[in-house]
Amino acid sequence: MDLRSSILVVSNLLFFLFKISYGVLDSITPSQRLSDGDTIVSREGNFVLGFFSPGSSKNRYLGIWYKSVPVQTVVWVANRVRPINDTSGVLMINSTGNLNVIQNNSVVWSASTLKEAQSPLLQLLDTGNLVVTDGNSEDYLWQSFDYPSDTMLPGMKHGWDLKRGLNRRLIAWKNWDDPSPGNFIFEMTHHNYPEAYLWRGSTIYFRGGPWNGYGFSGSPGLKPNPVFAFKFVFNQDEAYFMFTLKQSLPSRGLPNQTISMFQRFTWTEQSWKLYQNLPIDYCDSYALCGAYARCLVTDSPVCKCLKGFKPKSQQRWDSLDWSQGCVRNKRLSCEEKSTHGFLKFSGLKLPDTTHSWVNTKMNLEECRAECLNNCSCMAYTNSDIREGAGCAIWFGDLVDIKQFPAGGQDLYIRMHPSELGSIHKLNKKKRVVVIITVSIISGLLTLGLLWRFTWKTRNRRRERKKEDVDVPLFNFTTVATATNKFSPANVIGAGGFGPVYKGRLCNGQDIAVKRLSKNSRQGLEEFKNEVVLIAKLQHKNLVKLLGYCVERDEKMLIYEYMPNKSLDCFIFAATCLLSMQLMEDFQ
Repeated sequence: MDLRSSILVVSNLLFFLFKISYGVLDSITPSQRLSDGDTIVSREGNFVLGFFSPGSSKNRYLGIWYKSVPVQTVVWVANRVRPINDTSGVLMINSTGNLNVIQNNSVVWSASTLKEAQSPLLQLLDTGNLVVTDGNSEDYLWQSFDYPSDTMLPGMKHGWDLKRGLNRRLIAWKNWDDPSPGNFIFEMTHHNYPEAYLWRGSTIYFRGGPWNGYGFSGSPGLKPNPVFAFKFVFNQDEAYFMFTLKQSLPSRGLPNQTISMFQRFTWTEQSWKLYQNLPIDYCDSYALCGAYARCLVTDSPVCKCLKGFKPKSQQRWDSLDWSQGCVRNKRLSCEEKSTHGFLKFSGLKLPDTTHSWVNTKMNLEECRAECLNNCSCMAYTNSDIREGAGCAIWFGDLVDIKQFPAGGQDLYIRMHPSELGSIHKLNKKKRVVVIITVSIISGLLTLGLLWRFTWKTRNRRRERKKEDVDVPLFNFTTVATATNKFSPANVIGAGGFGPVYKGRLCNGQDIAVKRLSKNSRQGLEEFKNEVVLIAKLQHKNLVKLLGYCVERDEKMLIYEYMPNKSLDCFIFAATCLLSMQLMEDFQ
């Protein structure tokens, strides 16, 4: 063997050994290149970088795919717009860190770093992120996570770097054989109250709803679960969503051009398992019911105007064309904004937030005041439902509202005062005040009636002894048994001094038990005097006193039960009925 032949054999051997060792490297330097047929593998063996041909296509692309998954699953493509038609493709990193994919001395794809590197290194991480660093620095001068193709991986930011004006969005493949950008785009909107949109071309196809502290309003299932953890960041520098894994499973999310959905998968055993589909159902079709209408998939038809609103075109609405939505029964006037109120709607996917405003420091009462003071504000709610914090308000028409059979959020919508209804629409505090006031008035009327019949006997009551009248004394156990242990179901009324219960004695006689409040200032002697007084008053229009009970710090009067209500309900019928109705509502 001559010298030339020996050199050739050694060169071929070195080249062969270099390719073997090179295949297990996780990085390359400017002195190295990645040719078609070569690969680099992340340190723990999770991902591979190399050239590939998708499906039945013969075109070549530089991409990243899972190494641990037997079915090639590509998660990132560099030259998705300009494929290579042969195996001549080469990836190179230059002396300043810029990347180039070259075919026959022609650049088909390139990427520039944020700043020039002194000792650039291109490395594939076990997260699936391809990064350029400067020597041993942990700062990324460029990373593939900033320029995703169609796949969202754990730890990847989906959304905006506002300082750089960088929009990290996902664009579906055109089809299984062609990774070029398709018609479906999944991106985070950039306005006052960010949310994620799935676009079909220039049309909104699905809206995820704003972040509420647990997840996106349109996806109640994003609440804490055993597989994923979710994070949302919104400040002056960034607005992005991220998910991480609680288990060591390959996972990915992507818009799927073929079936018109955003899907989230996890790898289990030998296949990808579908974890979530967006849209979820027909009611996730963007603005299906128009403005001021809600969509509930279990209803037929699915669209219905919100309370206080009516179809803008009844004829079109009846023909199942809901696109024009609904309008108010009563128009709002800005001059009368102080008289406006809000109706609470629960279990909703919040409306489109394009025209909205958020203040994370306000509470719900402050949020209401802010909205009421601005006649352009149509609705408000908490921006974070975990602790009922933050304020989000909407301007203009409320669009794309979905009703959930379970879960969802509260929304307070501005209404004309005529739509707020009667006393039953008052909030709980106001209702309690009204109930107490009516009870006091009723009590005073009853006392006045008793005074009318007893004033002639007042002096004689003081002169006679209590023993002159024999009033039966009931024990506490008898009264408790008769009223089913003072069950709330036995309450038939309430006065200024305590509730009245219906009961039945063991002999079958129905009774009414007036149980004086323990907070009453009336002493035992005063109470017994009252018992004697009432026992002496016998009149056809007064209920007969059967006895009393003063056991266990209790003071109770036992009357004969009147099934047709008391005399004051006939004399003061309207007040009585109102008091009874309020009592039923309060219970």
